[in-house]
Amino acid sequence: MLKLGIFGAGHLGKFHISNWKEIDGIELVGFYDPNDQIAAEVTEKFGLERFHDMETLMDAIDAADIVTPTQFHFPVCELALRNSKHVFVEKPLANDMDEAKKILKLVNEANVKFQVGHVERFNPAFAALKNKNLNPMFIEVHRLAQFNPRGTEVSVILDLMIHDIDIVLHLVKSDIKNISASGVAVMTETPDIANVRIEFHNGCVANLTSSRISMKKMRKMRLFQKDAYIGIDFLDKKTEIIKLKGEGDEDLFSFDIETPHGVKTVAVENPEVVEQNAIKAELTAFRDSILSNQPTVVSEIDGFMALDVAHQILSKIRNTAVEQKMS
Repeated sequence: MLKLGIFGAGHLGKFHISNWKEIDGIELVGFYDPNDQIAAEVTEKFGLERFHDMETLMDAIDAADIVTPTQFHFPVCELALRNSKHVFVEKPLANDMDEAKKILKLVNEANVKFQVGHVERFNPAFAALKNKNLNPMFIEVHRLAQFNPRGTEVSVILDLMIHDIDIVLHLVKSDIKNISASGVAVMTETPDIANVRIEFHNGCVANLTSSRISMKKMRKMRLFQKDAYIGIDFLDKKTEIIKLKGEGDEDLFSFDIETPHGVKTVAVENPEVVEQNAIKAELTAFRDSILSNQPTVVSEIDGFMALDVAHQILSKIRNTAVEQKMS
């Protein structure tokens, strides 16, 4: 049995505890949270032992699940890694790039498994495309949420957009050429709505819009590549592919369209979306990587790259705001 401890038992931490209790091969040793009210709720609901200091819990486990607010990711990761514990840490990886660089160094020295909680990688709508040939040259993303005070200690870039940054970097196998961005702080002291354009050296362009002050929820990504359009609805768990009909597409719904180069036959494919609990899936994948000694699905490098781009975006937004004030 893999002995595991939870660090941070707030809103998301409770979801993690609930899912870990359903995953085979895991012994939940206990949790650490400095908030007495939260601790009492967790103890009563889950019957899980509360540890009053992180060091004692860390000594009793093989792996740490870190679900604290972002500003505490680094110190808890550091404690775990210096004690050679496997680590799952929620996104974003760290509070800033200096902390992120230190985490990469510590992971390398500890020689343990490390996974970052970019949960949309495990969304059923995205998972439905795992066997498809994805080579997007234009990406359009909208991630809109209604305002919720929870999570506003960081900008909308680090709160919401970082999900899409991670997926875009996962899909586009090219270095970034240029980033342009604008954002506005409306309800908080950091950007609550932002629009970003990322240009890659291979010619791909990604336009990302994120807002946490929307009247409606939306989590959609559209991929455009040669001969195909792919739509991913992360919220409603739907995926569709519209493409030029080719070999193996005989059973798909199809229709003809007129183009300047003649009639083309278009096929519509709806890949099977297998319903799954994305949080449980990512935690299970972390367990599997430890037990089978395989690389994690979302590594510390993935988390670092997404955070790096997020901070480049924040820098662009700050610079744009300064330029506007000076003009």
